[in-house]
Formats: sequence, structure tokens, C-alpha cells
Amino acid sequence: MKSIKKQATILEDKNFSVSISYPPLNTYRKEKPFLSQNRQFQWTNTNNVIYPVIPAYAATLLQKNNYQVIWDDAIAENLTFRNWLSRLIKNKPNLICIESKTPVIKYHWKIINQIKTKLPKSTIVLMGDHVTALPKESLFNSKVDYVLTGGDYDFMLLSLANYLTKKTKLDSGFYYQKNNNIYNSGKFALKHHNLNDLPIINRTLTKWQLYAYNNTNYKHTPGSYIMSARDCWWGKCTFCSWTTLFPGNSYRTFSVTHTIKEIENLITNFGVKEVFDDSGTLPVGQWLNDFCLELIKRKINKKIKIGCNMRFGCLNERQYRLMSQAGFRFLLYGLESSSQKTLDKINKNSKTEYVLSDLKLAKKYHLEPHITIMIGYPWETKNDIENTLNLSRQLFHQGLVDSMQATIVIPYPGTPLFNYCKKNNFLKTFDWNKYDMSQSIMKTSLSDIELKKYIQRLYIGIITPQFLLNKIKSVKNFSDLKTHVFYTYKYLLKLLDFK
Repeated sequence: MKSIKKQATILEDKNFSVSISYPPLNTYRKEKPFLSQNRQFQWTNTNNVIYPVIPAYAATLLQKNNYQVIWDDAIAENLTFRNWLSRLIKNKPNLICIESKTPVIKYHWKIINQIKTKLPKSTIVLMGDHVTALPKESLFNSKVDYVLTGGDYDFMLLSLANYLTKKTKLDSGFYYQKNNNIYNSGKFALKHHNLNDLPIINRTLTKWQLYAYNNTNYKHTPGSYIMSARDCWWGKCTFCSWTTLFPGNSYRTFSVTHTIKEIENLITNFGVKEVFDDSGTLPVGQWLNDFCLELIKRKINKKIKIGCNMRFGCLNERQYRLMSQAGFRFLLYGLESSSQKTLDKINKNSKTEYVLSDLKLAKKYHLEPHITIMIGYPWETKNDIENTLNLSRQLFHQGLVDSMQATIVIPYPGTPLFNYCKKNNFLKTFDWNKYDMSQSIMKTSLSDIELKKYIQRLYIGIITPQFLLNKIKSVKNFSDLKTHVFYTYKYLLKLLDFK
């Protein structure tokens, strides 16, 4: 009798469909939204796409537990809204999961209301850093059924699916309406979610090829993303929206064995040539040592290149050398500013003197550093920005940096920077649509036009004769030449983002 009941449950689960959906937003803007896994949202002309790792784990975990899963990323597929909505109506998913961020939350409310008109029996759940900070807001402003707070979409979506089909206990962290009242299942907790319990991502299910080529983090394609941890072992930078999803003391790592299996799966089954580890910061210390040695032992370093997010001041020369031997190529550093005052105020836990020494070590061992810079802080002066501009120009002139990203910093709800600005009356507006990096949200001594001109100068300022000469010298084969052409094209498109 028990086996019959169990079989009936499994059949029931397979008939319950879950759609991991990224609705198209081209109705509102012609540029592509950098949405999932971005600490700072931006509409971009580059057409870059990022593989959303945690939603991919969610899709895989749900399928492993006998749910029917639909991977529905209309942004990556370049679908029109009409075509996407028609497809969604045809599929009639029981549960629709949408990740949102502050600058597009109002658009998602409208989309949810449209879905509910066409699919009134479908359950819709919103997730992301914005709704984690303001969970009740979306319940007041849309017909969404559940709001998922915290960043463990995989464990929590499985909990919601089990709750809806089997009436099991709902994990903490959900908000919902009942009889015109808002309830929640408790404060979200992440520590009890063991990352090593997650299966290896089903890349076929999650259409990995959509994200395998159009991304400047890859020099060798096809490429794909992994995450060895959630999220950053520092995790206290005041501007970072992921501090909302993964607050202090919630940093967790996969085992080295699990991460190696993810990479081997990508090499063996999909022919991937480069992976980017999008953990907020790659795990360091003993984990990094063991990881590198295992890559070398299994000769994975001969088959694939690796990129990752890294922080200044946390690696010594031996570790840089070991990473190079293990197949690392690309290191993405958050420089943010050349002002120590700014680094201290955003709680970066970094010193400006680390920059040159770390970059010299990275280049000594043939690694390719990328730096990110943000301007537009309330306390920042023109002199501060000029100094940051001069430092970036110097780093490129000396051949210590290979690429760069410059943006206007935006304070998102839930972050310490937002709370600081709200307390000190530094916020210009609470219209979330305007938090899209097209303008400054914080009151500064500079106008929006001046800030955009500085962004343009940051990009244009690095193109010096010495930089161009360094790039020409770095061409060793046709693959290098093709990469430079690709980066030049993306660079020109990037300039349009801040025109």
C-alpha cells in the first residue's frame, strides 16, 4: 500500500509544472537588462548575458524531485513580450518563479497582473534582493501570490513546490496574503541549507548554450558560469545588493569535490573551454589551495581556463603562482575608488596600497586582471574622481590591467548604503524605475551630465598609445586577435550606455 501511495505522489509531482521565468522587458527599454546575479543593475547596449546559476540549481533540484520544469529565459532568447506570453499561456505552469531587482520591479508588477488575467490558477512567486528588502510592497502592488526572501532560491522553491503539492511545512522566508492579511513563514535562514546537497546543474535543462558566447568574461568559448560559494566571505560592502540576500555570517562554500564535478561535467559533456566562478569572492585560504592542487592533479588545468571575482589584499605570491598553474586566467577586482576615504565609508575592507602590489603579482604569473570602478558617492568630490581616473589610466599604461567596468553607484533598498542615504536625506527619489543607473540617485556635488562625462572619460582615458601597444604585443595567434576584435566591439557599445 505504501509503495502505491508513493507512486501516486510521484505522478502528481510530475504533473505539477514549475517555470523559472525571466519575462522580456523590451516593451519598456530597447537595451538588455543585466538582472540576475548583478550587484548593480544596468540596462546595457552590449547584449551580454549571464547564466543565472542559483535559478539553474533550483530548476535542477526541482526536476530531481520529480517536478516538471520549464526554463523560460525570454531575455536571453530575445523573445518579444507577445511571443513569450503566448508560450507561457500554452505551457500553463502551475508555479511561475520570477527574479526581480529594484529598477524593474514596477515592470514585473504589471507583468504579473497580466499573467494573472490569462492564467488565474497559476501561482506566482517573486524573488530577489528588492523583494527581500521590501517583501510586503509587491503584495500590495501586484497580484503576486508569494514573495521569497533571501538568496537560496533553489532550496526555497523546492520547499514551496512541496508545500503546494504535499502540504509539507513551508520553509522560513516566504510572505503571502490570506483573507486580505499578509503573513510570513518566519525570517529567512540560510545556514541550514547545505550546498553539497545540491545536484550538479542540469545544463541541458537550463539551456546553457544561450549564455555560452555573448559574455566578455570569456576569452575562450563556449563558456559557462559556476558558483563555489554564497556569496562573499567579506560580505559587508555597503553598496552590494547581495548583502541583502546573504547577510553577514551566511557565507557557505561547496566542497572542492562538488566544484570539481561541476567543472568536469562542463568539460566532458559540453566541451566548455572557460568557466567563470561568480561567487561574490572566490573562497580563499585552504579551500583555494586544495582546489588548485586538485585541478592540477586531475589535469583539468590543461583543458579549461577559469575566471573569478577576487579582492585586493587577500592573496600572497605563492597563491597567485598556484592559481596560474591551476588554469586561472581572469581575475575581476572591485577597485571602486582610489580614495581610501571612500573605501572606508563603503566598508570595502581594502587598502589602496594593495592595488599595485596585487596587480603586479597577477601579471607576473600571466593572469589577466579586470577592475570595476564606481563613482557618484554623496561625499565624493571632483578631485576624488580625477584621482580615480588617473589611477585607472596609470594601471592600463603600465600594462597591469587588461579590462575595466565603470558605473554610477546606486543604493538599493536593503543595503547599508541605502539606509545611510535615507537617514541623511541623500536620496533624490523613491521612484524605483529611476534606480537603473541612467542617473545618480544620491545627492552629490556633481550633476548627472558631469557623472556620465566622467564615466566616458574613464573608458576613453585608458586608450593610450602604450595600452594599444601592449594589446598588439599580446597577440600570439588568431584566437587572441579574434578576442581583441570582440572586446573592441563590446567596448564601443559600452560607451553608448552612458551617452
